[in-house]
Amino acid sequence: MIGYRTVSRALIYSSIVLGVTGCASVDTESRIDQLNSDISNLVDGSFDMELQPSSAEYVAKVDEILGASVGLQEAQQIQLLNSFELRSLVHSSLSDMAYAAQLGRIANPNFIFERISSPGELELTRVLSFGLLDLITLPKRKKVAESQMEVAQLRMTATVMDQLIQVKAAWVRAVAALELQQYAKKVLDSASAGAELARRMEAVGNFNRLDRSREQTYYADAATKYALSKHEADMAREDLVRLLGLTAVQAHMLTLPNQLPDLPSDLVAVDTVRDAMNQDRIDIQLAKSQLIAAGHAQGLDLITSFTDVEVSYVDKTQFGEDTRTTPDGYELVISLPIFDWGDQRREAMSQQSLAAAFRYEHILRSAATDLRKAYSAYSVSHSIATHYRDEIVPLRKAISEENLLRYNGMIIGVFELLADSRQQIAAVMGAIDSKKQFWMADIGLQAALVGNPRSVTAISASATSVESSKGH
Repeated sequence: MIGYRTVSRALIYSSIVLGVTGCASVDTESRIDQLNSDISNLVDGSFDMELQPSSAEYVAKVDEILGASVGLQEAQQIQLLNSFELRSLVHSSLSDMAYAAQLGRIANPNFIFERISSPGELELTRVLSFGLLDLITLPKRKKVAESQMEVAQLRMTATVMDQLIQVKAAWVRAVAALELQQYAKKVLDSASAGAELARRMEAVGNFNRLDRSREQTYYADAATKYALSKHEADMAREDLVRLLGLTAVQAHMLTLPNQLPDLPSDLVAVDTVRDAMNQDRIDIQLAKSQLIAAGHAQGLDLITSFTDVEVSYVDKTQFGEDTRTTPDGYELVISLPIFDWGDQRREAMSQQSLAAAFRYEHILRSAATDLRKAYSAYSVSHSIATHYRDEIVPLRKAISEENLLRYNGMIIGVFELLADSRQQIAAVMGAIDSKKQFWMADIGLQAALVGNPRSVTAISASATSVESSKGH
């Protein structure tokens, strides 16, 4: 009896120690530090995300940034400080990590107390039971938990990166739309002056009805385009406000630059893209972690799918009329695989592992294609924007200057001068749009270099817009 009691208690104590010391857990601060390190290559300047800043603290920081014109770097800082959508996504990822960590822990033991009495007899039974298989597979469970926590960490990083990419694109669209609206207003003013002049000249008999109607049609078309450009500017601004998480008061404070940044003189080198093909991008890391996690889970399931074993320590106290005995011992409860051999669970895990392996290979092979597509859109859009800046706009300006001289010499009339002015403005608007497409392609390239899983959409949208800009 003493031997049974000693062995049983030693087994119980060892299981408790292993359960406490071998459990996986989530350290929130270290996870956020890792996140800040991972996104540092997407955030311009040194700026870290905090999960729980004081309300007054982050409101003061946001208001301070909004006190001046908000550039791209400032927009990212505001998002990291102020976006509740971003915080919700991060906390959801931390929740996923906690659930993953739970898989690395054994189930709590069960304690059963039983009291049975009869005339002249009383029996007290105490049973402490726990899953023996859980204890044996604890190291494997810990590996499964750690691998799934790593998957959740990478998903969190990819989610935050996607939000940062979205706010970059929203800022570019908002600034470009504002700049295009300003030039659409100039076109409207020019068309309005032409229509009014045509009306007056028709009234005094110096203009026929057909020519006056043409000028009036042009004015009506310009008014429509201006209204659409104003609507697009408002919608782009509201999209940016939503991503930044601004209140109504903060949205009113938001001031954007009047124009997009100038085109860079130096492009991203081709070697940079080639090097990125051989590095562990975030999507490659995620696919690799999913493959490792699937392998660990399959290894654990090969054991647990067959049977389950529960061990119990039983301690009794029996009272008779003049006697008291204290027997103890243990019992094993084994799940017999009679009806279910667990073959379908093992088959499912096997298929999941194969799917993860093929997904990993697919991403490895697709990474080079994504980078080449992103770089192509980047280089082509830069060529088009440079062509507008260095060729089309200067030529239009030179033509306008020459036409102004011809007008002063009374060689051409006022309507020819107005038409030339409209063409010059249209060339400038085309240059603005081409510059916008370049910065969108630049964002797509940066996303492709870090391997954001959702960057393909941004790259495709940028490439499509570049094609449409050729029609200007």
